[in-house]
Amino acid sequence: MLTLNHRYRIYPDAAQEQQLIEWMEICRRAYNYALREIKDWCDSRKCLVNRCSLEKEYILHADLKFPGEIQQLNNLPRAKKEFPKLGEVPSQVLQQAIKQLHRGWEYFHNRGFGFPRFKKYGQFKSLLFPQFKENPITNLQIRLPKVGTIPINLHRPIPTGFVVKQVRILRKADYWYASISLQCDVSVPDTIPHGHPIGVDIGLEIILGN
Repeated sequence: MLTLNHRYRIYPDAAQEQQLIEWMEICRRAYNYALREIKDWCDSRKCLVNRCSLEKEYILHADLKFPGEIQQLNNLPRAKKEFPKLGEVPSQVLQQAIKQLHRGWEYFHNRGFGFPRFKKYGQFKSLLFPQFKENPITNLQIRLPKVGTIPINLHRPIPTGFVVKQVRILRKADYWYASISLQCDVSVPDTIPHGHPIGVDIGLEIILGN
């Protein structure tokens, strides 16, 4: 499997731009809410029960499981009923915000530093559309779920044989970009050594004199 990533400039109109900005804000809030659940669970278990401050620590049931990725993803349908605003964002895009949090959590566990941080207003600047039923790019336009078609500057053509696997919409300053992941189902052979091997032996000889 061969994967390429191309980035193109896109030009959403005023209504589409406002919609994308609102989606980023909704995903930011979902991200922060999920992170708060994780922090509350960690805070409730980092000190002895007979020394826990009622003012600073969250007291949670001892049998409460860690709010893992699967659990938080499964909670999204119920959350949409309580917060209808979540339903405005495509389900898979909203799920990617939760998955992004848990990638950061895994990084923290593997490295021992870099605990995920809450994102302030305006710090969530991308939306990931993880899959498409058909090619979203046609006639110099890209079609996104619930957004419609957006003009795109295809300064580099899509290579023959490649299909669009996912699209990340990025906002940088006042410009918008689409980072497109392309895949081609081909086997890439390992590089075969060729030519004549050359060995270099460098030694250091020190002669001490009187």
